[in-house]
Amino acid sequence: MKYLPLDPSIFIQNRKRFVAKMQKNSIAIFVSNDEFPQNGDALHGYKQNSDLYWLSGIEQEGSMVILFPDNPDPKFRELLVLVRPQELKEIWDGKRLRANEATAISGMKTIMWVDSLDAVLQQWIHLADAIYLDSNENDRKNNLVLTSEYRFIQEMKNRYPLHTYLRAARILKDLRAIKTKEEVAVIQKAIDITEVAFRRLLQYIKPGVHEYEIEAEIYHSFLSQRATGTAYHSIIASGDNARTLHYISNNNVCKDGELILMDFGAEYGGYNADLTRTVPVNGKFTKRQKEVYNACLHLHDYAKSILKPGISIVKYTDKVGEEATKQFLKIGLLSKADIKNEDADNRAYRKYLYHGISHHLGIDVHDLGTRTEPIQAGMVFTVEPGIYIKEEKMGVRIENNIWITKTGHQDLFKNIPIKADEIEALMRRQKK
Repeated sequence: MKYLPLDPSIFIQNRKRFVAKMQKNSIAIFVSNDEFPQNGDALHGYKQNSDLYWLSGIEQEGSMVILFPDNPDPKFRELLVLVRPQELKEIWDGKRLRANEATAISGMKTIMWVDSLDAVLQQWIHLADAIYLDSNENDRKNNLVLTSEYRFIQEMKNRYPLHTYLRAARILKDLRAIKTKEEVAVIQKAIDITEVAFRRLLQYIKPGVHEYEIEAEIYHSFLSQRATGTAYHSIIASGDNARTLHYISNNNVCKDGELILMDFGAEYGGYNADLTRTVPVNGKFTKRQKEVYNACLHLHDYAKSILKPGISIVKYTDKVGEEATKQFLKIGLLSKADIKNEDADNRAYRKYLYHGISHHLGIDVHDLGTRTEPIQAGMVFTVEPGIYIKEEKMGVRIENNIWITKTGHQDLFKNIPIKADEIEALMRRQKK
């Protein structure tokens, strides 16, 4: 790993939170993600199962976490299972964790090799009344690949058909949505790395630069600060490309007079930042660009002002939509007739703001959490309204990350320039 070691108390605390929700005399088993084949003999870069990482901090493939708080032997009430290090494997692919190293990362004292697990696991299963198994219950899930966790579910049910099976994901959806202060500190580190990169870009962007060159600057800045890499594919969208929400081609030339929308974030210690800023390629907003930008910033500030405990994301989105209607009328995108005749199921403002305003953020960029229940203190959200105008070939989006507190929120991006005048002033420096 490139990042500095995290405090294992993060994962110790997470396991305690999960165990507190388990039924009496139950066992929970979590397995690693697959190593996914690419082409030929190549593999895609490995990414650990988010739930297993949340519980242990272990990124190594082939790992398992087993929690059995009512095990008669206290030594085995929590267990980390690893692939046994092999000299030949390490010659080719690098060093694998030793037991003491895994304990230092996870805080788990009992470590077992996977090739010696089967016999003792069977004994524990026979002692337990119920088995928690994990699955992907992210509401944005959009594939039917039979991954390792689903194969493991089938294997366990075939082998132990008379046990009661329970959904670990149901518990984790609630727990992972509420971040501890230690988790937020890691998110803040990812944000701080992202801030350095953004300030670097304001000195770099100018007419004639390619979108991919800006992307390269982001990678350079992130890796030089010990980030694992990018939290997601960076969106570097100049001109009309900004109206494509997930534009990742990043191959156009940035032209004088255009805006460039940049949506990117660092990953650090398994946690993510998610920033969007829209800036003028030549360092100076036109009058119309600034008008649209300030309307978007108004929506951004309004959304933050109402994002607090007690409101649901659905209600929050509706209220931001009402404010967007007022702003779009003000800047000439909507008429009173458009609003009067709008379809209640497809509001008029949706022509210019056609995505959600916020999503949960954490180990996953689109992290686990509810959309229908009231927001709670401890949740971390993006706030990212946008305005996309086909007729003007313009897209503006402004995004910060917000930690919900008992009385309101804390803007984790408070140090990152956001006002049009701030951005222009910082971009002017490159010309001196």
